[in-house]
Amino acid sequence: MSAPAATQVTVPDIGDFSDVPIIEVHVSPGDVIAVDDPLLTLESDKATMDVPSSHAGLVTEVLVAVGDAVSKGTPVVVLDAGEGEAAEDAPSAPAPARGREVADAEVAAQEPPTETAPAPSPTASPAPSANGTSELPPHAGPSVRKLAREFGVDLATVPASGPKGRITKNDLLSFVRGASGATGQGQHSGDGAVAPAAPAPSGGMGIPEVPAQDFSVFGPVETQPLSRITRISGPFLHRSWLNVPHVTHNDDADITDTDRYRKELDTAAKDEGYRVTLLAFLMKASVSALKAFPTVNASLTPEKDALILKRYYHLGVAVDTPGGLVVPVVRDVDRKGLVELSRELGEVSARARDGKLTADDMRGATFTISSLGGIGGTAFTPIVNAPEVAILGVVRSRVAPVWDGEAFQPRTLLPLCFSYDHRVIDGALAARFTRHVAHVMGDERRLLL
Repeated sequence: MSAPAATQVTVPDIGDFSDVPIIEVHVSPGDVIAVDDPLLTLESDKATMDVPSSHAGLVTEVLVAVGDAVSKGTPVVVLDAGEGEAAEDAPSAPAPARGREVADAEVAAQEPPTETAPAPSPTASPAPSANGTSELPPHAGPSVRKLAREFGVDLATVPASGPKGRITKNDLLSFVRGASGATGQGQHSGDGAVAPAAPAPSGGMGIPEVPAQDFSVFGPVETQPLSRITRISGPFLHRSWLNVPHVTHNDDADITDTDRYRKELDTAAKDEGYRVTLLAFLMKASVSALKAFPTVNASLTPEKDALILKRYYHLGVAVDTPGGLVVPVVRDVDRKGLVELSRELGEVSARARDGKLTADDMRGATFTISSLGGIGGTAFTPIVNAPEVAILGVVRSRVAPVWDGEAFQPRTLLPLCFSYDHRVIDGALAARFTRHVAHVMGDERRLLL
């Protein structure tokens, strides 16, 4: 029986690219590889891609090295097809090179769980050097290498459990968690930075944590615990910011006449123990806009393929308290007048400042208003209170000259800052919604319509 002929594997079709430099070589002589196992990683100025093997077998010779430039048809490795059970199933045509995103997804799908991973092949594990690390580059896919760079982890220190000594994503994450737990707060470096051996992932869409730092090396410091409200609300705001594609639209409402009427109501209300602020007017104007544009009074379904339109109008109102910002909910705003809303706002604000709000007081909002008018500012970007799809922010009104066609007249303008979920609301709808609010706020009589 004659010995099987050696098979030379070449670079397959890589599109319009040519003379692409090699940034990683994933195999060594003695490795047993299967069809579609990555051989090289190439990086051009436009893309990074893995070059898969078109055949299975034993690697007898590697014909390229890191830094070499290759094109379609460049020989990569020589295989002894007699080794490896997959040789009989080897395809006759080479598989195309895969982009990093596709290759990473396929590698992740093919990598077995850590618990059931086969033992590494003796031929795949390079001999350790004197310092205990591998002399050859660690065996890992591009996605694992990228993640390791983000975590600041030397892959040579990560134990491998995948086939042929491959470091899987589970291997890296297990190492990161273990190193983080073992190092605790980390060690101080000369410039004051605290550098743990492997910072743990923050849980924010896989974004690594900002490295900790010891500020006391620069001067006196004091640690002040966050308030209970801030500790609770922080993760919710972070989650919303990461999950919702925020856009903010700004406009001005001419409230000259409306504010004059508000001041009349407020003067009468003081004698009865409550105040009338612009917030009550904004709530009524918002409901008018929500009825005109029901998409804003909605939430995405869990599958993100449909909208849940709400036929009720419960508005969240951000209240500044000594312990932090809270958002109680005023229900059925569409059924209440300005006086009733003003009284209810006074009561709920007092309960919020006294810390007497219940969980039910802060549930069920369909839309939120955040007003900084009593403090100041010219504009800001309020964070959408998901699963709501929009939020209206307002700042302090100002008097500005406005041309009336014959002369400039002093007018009171209220800046409106409308943040929205761009998956649900586009720019045109945002502009129309904000303009509707501004139109209603321009004449108190429109609040009755």
